Amino acid sequence: MAGVDGNGVPEATGMEASSGSGPPRNNHCMPFEDCVAGIISAFQQPTLRFLREQMEKAGCPVLLRMIRAMNCTSTNRSGSYCSGKGVCDYSPFLLSFKRIRACFLLEITVCCDQMQIQDHINQLLIHELIHAYDDCVTKNIDWTDCAHHACSEIRANHLSGNCHYKRELLRGFMKIRGQEQECVKRRSLMSVRNNPYCSNSAAKDAVEAVWDICYNDTRPFDRAP
Repeated sequence: MAGVDGNGVPEATGMEASSGSGPPRNNHCMPFEDCVAGIISAFQQPTLRFLREQMEKAGCPVLLRMIRAMNCTSTNRSGSYCSGKGVCDYSPFLLSFKRIRACFLLEITVCCDQMQIQDHINQLLIHELIHAYDDCVTKNIDWTDCAHHACSEIRANHLSGNCHYKRELLRGFMKIRGQEQECVKRRSLMSVRNNPYCSNSAAKDAVEAVWDICYNDTRPFDRAP
């Protein structure tokens, strides 16, 4: 539910890809093969590497095969996070973690037909991994609960850099003060409204109700990157 907004890969990558579905690739976007390579290299980026390490420490390792690269049928999303769907790895190495869950399931989809540069892939994966982190450390998170969903969206939009002033400028939003918070609130509300369990009014009420505590919750970072 989180992230509702938002073949041919060699076995060695450990990542799932599906290139046969979806509309023709946007000419402004990178080739599918470059997108797959970009996903693999993204985890060398400091923020993503840190997030992956923190999830492993929490007992929820993120494996490359949990990431799906595909061309999407929807043109209004660049990716998504799905809780309770994915794969388990019961290798002796992973089971050596004392705090590991019996099975942590997730699936992150990257819509390659919406990716133009490496930075887009990095930012999307950070956003979706914040959802995955929330799912991991919050044992009773319920994605059908508008407040739970709103909190994770606020954190993901804030901590991913999705509302950096340069990105907002490219979207046509320009304001000297307060633009980042307005962006976080706007994009979080848009995502929660897409949750079939949340009406427009329920989504707005949920974002407002959890705003202060969730915007200021920067875990696992000391402060917003």
